[in-house]
Amino acid sequence: MKTHQMTEGPIARTILLYSIPLILGNLLQQLYNAADSLIVGNFVGDRALAAVGASGNLIFVLIALYLGASSGAGIIIAQLYGSRDRERLGIAVHTTITLALILGTVIMIAGIFVAPALLSVLGTPTEVMPQAILYLRIFFGGMIFNVVYNMAAGILNAVGNSRRSLVYLGVASITNILLDLLLVAGMKLGIAGAAIATDLSQLLSAILVLRFLQKTSEDYRVSIKDLHLNVPMAVRIMQVGIPTAIQNAVIGLSNLFIQAGVNSYGTAAVAGFTAYMKVDGFNIMPIMSFSLAATTFTGQNLGAGKCDRVKKGMRTVVLMGLIYTACMTGIMLLFAQSIIGWFSNDPEVIAYGVIAVWSLAPFYTLLSLIHDLAGMIRGTGHTVEPMLIILFSLCLFRIFWIHLIAPRFGSIWGVLYTYPSSFLVGAILMSLYAWKGRWKTALNVEET
Repeated sequence: MKTHQMTEGPIARTILLYSIPLILGNLLQQLYNAADSLIVGNFVGDRALAAVGASGNLIFVLIALYLGASSGAGIIIAQLYGSRDRERLGIAVHTTITLALILGTVIMIAGIFVAPALLSVLGTPTEVMPQAILYLRIFFGGMIFNVVYNMAAGILNAVGNSRRSLVYLGVASITNILLDLLLVAGMKLGIAGAAIATDLSQLLSAILVLRFLQKTSEDYRVSIKDLHLNVPMAVRIMQVGIPTAIQNAVIGLSNLFIQAGVNSYGTAAVAGFTAYMKVDGFNIMPIMSFSLAATTFTGQNLGAGKCDRVKKGMRTVVLMGLIYTACMTGIMLLFAQSIIGWFSNDPEVIAYGVIAVWSLAPFYTLLSLIHDLAGMIRGTGHTVEPMLIILFSLCLFRIFWIHLIAPRFGSIWGVLYTYPSSFLVGAILMSLYAWKGRWKTALNVEET
């Protein structure tokens, strides 16, 4: 499995060959996340399923920092790899792994201590609270493995070797499902078993990717003795990555408001929403894969001075994302009741899950447009502007909606419509910026 140069060859084929392993990897990750909920929901019960759901957005908020650092590192590594700057590439790679170890430790400790307080603020149903706290604390106990794997896999993705990270993620996914069956269904460890299974599978994936990075002969090889925090490089990575980190964290916070709105409708609503969100990842994760492909494609080609390929690549990535999400929307709507029924046989839980499907699934073409355009723009190093657009549309607008518009519906529909309304606002603003924004100066494009 060799690295994949994205500066040569037919654009559509190049992006697709890079994207497919990313999509498959993300679908695998979503599959084992869904397996957690399937096994918990069927072998432990709806309260445990709701506990997993109540934890999801909190997990996302607390890992936003390393997701931003990973994004910043990926953009810089892609540009250095495209320009063939071996010395600075090595510095960037070793700084990235060092940052992963530091951030993983900090997030692990913070997550363990703040979990109960945040769950309480969200109004998590009382009957769900003990299991939600237990799940979160065990999950965050293994967070360092999650951070190291994702940032190390980000190095591979930045240089075009997305197939290698797919293999490791596949191994981790199978391991997680087998451990779920052993610990939850077999040993009856309940929700704790699901969290332990996730931690162990992430440990395995971290070991595998680090072992490869140590043994490869490529310019991005990692040597343990060379691990250190190069301050100028770390600052550059954070400068590029912090806007994405802020964006992810604040979106996560806005989702917490939505989660609180769902929580107010009781355990059945939380369980139904959780069931949908686990399946929803099969829409979201490929969208993020195309966005990452766009960022890497742009970074490598900009580093190589091939700006015409960047402009053509934007159209290609947007089209691919729209086709995928349109197909997934059709599948979700046709089989909504059957899909939610995999997680629970409670008619009330299923009904809430189906409502979630019809509220969100038809609108993911808009979300795809937002993230594909943002991915291309970030690849040029302009990360602040996409952040501001996404913060406004997917955060501030959502808070406005959930407090002022949703109550007028008098039902959970008003809460769930927060998502598609924000997608529409974001798609309009991101399209306008992609058309007329100052990011084009990186491509030496004259605006007309």
